[in-house]
Amino acid sequence: MRGALRCYLSHMHGHAVEDLYQLVLEEVERPLIETVLECADNNQTVAARMLGISRGTLRKKMKTFFDC
Repeated sequence: MRGALRCYLSHMHGHAVEDLYQLVLEEVERPLIETVLECADNNQTVAARMLGISRGTLRKKMKTFFDC
């Protein structure tokens, strides 16, 4: 992750960098949730526990990412 961020920043060549936190979250959060759900056999309770978030928060994120 550090390497990817360094590469991104080095290619900005003086251009203003804004909303980097949101950019990284958008790139990382969906695949993280997808992978954890797969490992949990789509059991939302187990996946939420693995992620350290509530099941309601997981469902909210799933609705945002997967439109379900």
